[in-house]
Amino acid sequence: MSEKMHPAVKKLKSDMEKGKLSRREFIRYSALLGVSAFTATQMAGLAFPAKVFAGNIKMGGSIKIAAPVQKVTHPAQFSWISGTNMLRQVAEYLTYTDGNNVTHPYLLKNWQASDDLKTWTLNLRKGIKFNNGDDFTADDVIFTFKQWLDKDVGSSMKGMIGGYLDANNIERISDHQIKLNLNVPEIAVPEHLFHYPAMILNHKTFEGDLIKAPHGTGPYTLETYVEGERCVLKRREDYWKKDNAGNRLPYLDKIEFLDMGTEMSAMVAAIKSGDVDMIDFSDIGGAEAYLALKNDKTVNIYPATTNQTRILRMRTDMKPWSDNRVRKALKLCQNREKILGLAYFGEGLLGQDMHVSQKHPEYCPIDTPKYDPARAKKLLAQAGYPNGIDVNLAVGSGWQEIVRYAEILKEDAKPAGFRINIQTMPNSQYWEKWTEVDLGITTWAHRPLGTMVLNLAYTTDADGKPAAWNETRWSDDEFSKLLTQANGTLDVEKRRKIFCKLEKIQQDRGSIANSFWINVWTIATKRVQNIKPHPSLYLKLDDAWVNG
Repeated sequence: MSEKMHPAVKKLKSDMEKGKLSRREFIRYSALLGVSAFTATQMAGLAFPAKVFAGNIKMGGSIKIAAPVQKVTHPAQFSWISGTNMLRQVAEYLTYTDGNNVTHPYLLKNWQASDDLKTWTLNLRKGIKFNNGDDFTADDVIFTFKQWLDKDVGSSMKGMIGGYLDANNIERISDHQIKLNLNVPEIAVPEHLFHYPAMILNHKTFEGDLIKAPHGTGPYTLETYVEGERCVLKRREDYWKKDNAGNRLPYLDKIEFLDMGTEMSAMVAAIKSGDVDMIDFSDIGGAEAYLALKNDKTVNIYPATTNQTRILRMRTDMKPWSDNRVRKALKLCQNREKILGLAYFGEGLLGQDMHVSQKHPEYCPIDTPKYDPARAKKLLAQAGYPNGIDVNLAVGSGWQEIVRYAEILKEDAKPAGFRINIQTMPNSQYWEKWTEVDLGITTWAHRPLGTMVLNLAYTTDADGKPAAWNETRWSDDEFSKLLTQANGTLDVEKRRKIFCKLEKIQQDRGSIANSFWINVWTIATKRVQNIKPHPSLYLKLDDAWVNG
């Protein structure tokens, strides 16, 4: 093994051999430190997965996917996944985190981290072109980074990476090499580069709207994009990637995304009849479709366990949620087992009022709060509401599990004195105002590390301004200091000890409640081959093909 390895890899291997670290965790962290997945897998004593035999593949053909075709402008401003599932076929990312949460180089050839995790060298692949013929170089990457870090763009990437990276600390070494000089240590840089708004832009043509200049390095070109109707992608003939037999990707000639509204029954009927080949569940819950199709012999179902959840969030800068007693009272009104059973058919895990899942590697075991409306009523009285309180709860109507969550909460919160008025609206309308409503339920996607979502949603900048995705405006000095410490702590056991404190703070005085974490499914007709399920429900279709 000739790879130059970060000195911490030896410690990780020792921890794995002592049973402190699972093989999967060893592979994940070694990959983050720049070890190839192949080498890390060998070091873990496992066989690397065999590649698909290219002789089975059929070139050409097309597929149709039911998906909401929403408004798209600047990729860095994405706050939902469906749009990225369409445009990730056109524009690409520096890295790729697979369904096992292992991060690989993509537009990057590789990366190296310094011993102190404060200097990251990014080596770009050579010979890649944008679909308009422009060369892909370091200038495009630096331009994209600066878009992320521009406060006027308002990207969630600023909340994720802005705590450790300033725009003036991005160093251009050559046409295909960049150095990031961080303010503080950070282990998850490669995973951050696959956050879904992190598409790499063409610095020569991008002026704020990817639909107007859809110039990416990806396998398809954008032919049509009509909001609320359809998105049509066509095969790119000069794409840079080839399969292991030397065939140039992609295999499909065309992909069409069709907006069929939010009624799951219509989408299920369409996949049964063959009118569509897949349903994109990234921004719509898939439990109903799974139950309807799980015994259907015409489809394949690919399950994935996730760190995805539905967050009951409260604006701490607005009354009554500025009073933690009111927040705690509402949290106590969640009958979690009932909510998971009725809202999502029991297909998930119970939540614990903090944004860290039992599946996150840093998770620290913590008690699950019990349904206690009597205690909630006392807290409301202490907060100045002895006769109860009227509140409005905003939800997107297209997420049936969220609507059910709200309806169950409404009934179970009555004994405590909460009189909840549920305000339903189309999902697109919810996304337009999701950070502005004082009380709402927001769907949050899977993140492989617990630190990632905490940085996205529960931090402020140096001036005290909330990060773009800090929808609750919550800020806690102790929490922020511990999170910064966790970001730079590689040792999983030490990270877990920090997370014991982070989780307790968020559960006790945080701004959110969550009743459940969900299982997800990718569902496709059997004519569609080589679909890879992803816990974030990302669609990667460069090497998918069709039979017939």
